[in-house]
Amino acid sequence: MAFQLDGHVAFVTGSTRGLGKDVAKSLGRAGAKVAFNYFNNQQIAEATFDEFKAAGGQGMLIRGDASDEDTVNEMCKQVASELGTIDILVPNATPDQPQMPIEEFTWQHCQSMIDFFIKSPFLLTKACVGGMKQQKWGRIINITSEVYHRSVGNFVAYVSAKGGQIGLTRSLATEFAPFGITVNSVAPGWIPTERHINDPQENKDAYRALIPANRWGTPQDIGDAVLYFASEEASFVTGQTLCVNGGMTPW
Repeated sequence: MAFQLDGHVAFVTGSTRGLGKDVAKSLGRAGAKVAFNYFNNQQIAEATFDEFKAAGGQGMLIRGDASDEDTVNEMCKQVASELGTIDILVPNATPDQPQMPIEEFTWQHCQSMIDFFIKSPFLLTKACVGGMKQQKWGRIINITSEVYHRSVGNFVAYVSAKGGQIGLTRSLATEFAPFGITVNSVAPGWIPTERHINDPQENKDAYRALIPANRWGTPQDIGDAVLYFASEEASFVTGQTLCVNGGMTPW
């Protein structure tokens, strides 16, 4: 059967709500043991993980800041100790994403984006790649965004950091290819999740009207794309960015 991950261990940061939740569940349904990560809301995190276990999933729940080096190293050691070598890594944790003119941004906004979308994947990869190299198999899937490809305005901090994350993905793909490790990224379109509940309805309607596929994307669409990159079937695909946005970026 295709896309089976039995015997593998996945670590998905920021995975107890939003897109990360469905990414983690998709990997678990395919047979991977999954480490769910959260930082802020323990109640939501525990409810998500209980739901995962009730559906037959195997894994663990771990709290920690995915942008802090000491915490990242400790989390990766703990996951490896309890579940086994991490060989599927999905850096997904994200900060708030303000959209406004550049005159209103501060450098702190930019630094926050860099910390989560470049520093965090860098630290996580550095902590996990040794085990992947030893077993000559690994999958690193970064969650980027269509905003880089669509050059979205009034979003300079987010777009810049996502562009850097795509560059990180491409460079690591070339570096790790000889070791049987692939590095790819999934770039979601605007998929409404909990963080979008208060977004203006007119903004949602305007975006929805542009989607060639004539429907909203779902978190499961992102989970399925990540599952493909994590699978053996994608072993010859590396350094790529897959936009999952219903045809919004057909170039």
